[in-house]
Amino acid sequence: MKQIANEFLICIFTNRLTFLNASDLELSSSPMKVLLVHKFWRKVGGAEVYFQDVARILRNNGHQVKIYTTDYDAEGSRDVYPRDENVIFGETVDYLKGGFLSRLKNIPEVIYSTKNKNQFANLLKEFQPDIVHVFAIYVTITPSILDACREAGVPVVMSCNDYKHICPNYRLFHHGKICEDCKGGKFYKAVVNNCCKHSVAVSLISAIESYTHDFKNIWKKNIHTFLFESRFMMNKTEEFWGKDAANLEFLGKPFNATHYKSSSSDGGYILFLGRLSDEKGVDILLRAMKQVPQATLKIVGSGTHRTFLEHLAKTENITNIEFLGSRYGEELDELFNNCRFVVVPSLWHENFPYVMMESFARGKAVVGSDKGGIPEYIIPGETGFTFPSHDSTKLAEIINHLWSDPAKAIAMGMKAKELADIQFNDEAFYQRLSTIYQKVTGKVIKKPEFSA
Repeated sequence: MKQIANEFLICIFTNRLTFLNASDLELSSSPMKVLLVHKFWRKVGGAEVYFQDVARILRNNGHQVKIYTTDYDAEGSRDVYPRDENVIFGETVDYLKGGFLSRLKNIPEVIYSTKNKNQFANLLKEFQPDIVHVFAIYVTITPSILDACREAGVPVVMSCNDYKHICPNYRLFHHGKICEDCKGGKFYKAVVNNCCKHSVAVSLISAIESYTHDFKNIWKKNIHTFLFESRFMMNKTEEFWGKDAANLEFLGKPFNATHYKSSSSDGGYILFLGRLSDEKGVDILLRAMKQVPQATLKIVGSGTHRTFLEHLAKTENITNIEFLGSRYGEELDELFNNCRFVVVPSLWHENFPYVMMESFARGKAVVGSDKGGIPEYIIPGETGFTFPSHDSTKLAEIINHLWSDPAKAIAMGMKAKELADIQFNDEAFYQRLSTIYQKVTGKVIKKPEFSA
C-alpha cells in the first residue's frame, strides 16, 4: 500500500498532458505574451500568492506578462506587491457596503461589468496577448471580460482556486456542513440556506449571479481549459457539469520548496496556521487536544471564529493551547521551524492549502483531515497522517502517537522535505504550465535556460 501511495503521489505531479508534435504547432519565434487576470492585487490569501507566483515564473522564463486586477481593499488585505506599468487596474463595485437597496442597485455591474469588459477589450487590442490566464474574476472584475476575449479571438485558461464556478458561496460548505444543494442549477438554494456571508442580500445577489452566468454559459463557452491544483476539485467539477462538458486539466500549485531549509528542531509544540473560521475545523482540533493534555498546541491566525474558539477552550477547560494571532516574516518562520508537526483539520473540501507545502518544505510532517485535496498530498505513515474530519478522537490518537515519538515525527518531516523538493519547484510547475499553453494556443515555446 505504501508503494502504491508513493507512486500515486509522484504520479499526480508528473506531466500527464498530451504533447503535440512540432508539426502540429505554429513555431513561435519569441516568448509568449501572457495576460493574467485576478480580482485582488492586495494580498488577501493563498489565491493572491498563487497568481503572483505564476507571474514570477513566467517572467523568469522570458515571457512578457501583464496583469489586470483591481485595487479592492478587502478586509485583512495587505499591499505587499510592487506596482509598475504592467499592472492595470479595472473598475470595482464595493458590493458589501450600503443597505439592501444599495446592493440591489449594484447587481448588474457586480454580475457582468460592462465597464471592465470595455476596458479589457481595449487592453487586448493594445497588448495583443497570445493567451489570457484568469484566476478569480467574479464580483470585482466579473466574467464579462471572457466575452471580450472570445470576441477578440484570444484563448483563455482559468485556474480554479475555489468552487465559485459551481457553488455560489465558493466553498460547498455552510453552517458547519458540506453542501451540494445547488447541484443541477438549483442556485435559489443559496438564498434558502442564507449561505453567502450569512446575508440574505449577498445570498440573493450570488444566486442571481450564478443563474445569469449559467444562462449565458459564460464559463464553458469562453474558457478553453480549466486548471486545477487538486484532482478532487477537478473531479468535483466534472461531477457537477457532466463528463466532457469542458476541458479540465490538473496543473498543481506554483511553489519552490527548494528555497526553504529543512528543520529538525523541536520546540515541544504542535502548530496550526490558518484563518480562524468555521470551515477550518479548529474546534475539532481543540477537542482533540483536550484528550492529549501532555501535548501543546500553538494557534497562529485570526478570524471571525476566534471568540468562539477561545470561549470553547475556556468552557471545556482546554489549557494546553495558545492563541498567538497573526504572525509574519521571521517570527512565523521560527514558529514553523520549531514545531514538531502541523495539523490541517479542515471540515470543508479544502483545495490544497499552502500551509501543507510550507510545512513539507521546512521538513515538517502534516496531519490532515480527509477532505478535498488534502489526502492527495499526504503519504500516510511516511509524510504524515490523515483522519476523518469531525472525528476528534481519531485525531487525538494520531497526535498522541506523534507526540509520544518525536523521532518518528522528525523522520516523517525529513521524508516530506525530500519529496517536496522533487515535486514542488518552479521548473516542474513551468513545464506543466507551458505544455498547457502550447496545447491551447497551438504555438511552440522555445525552451529557454530555466531561471528560478
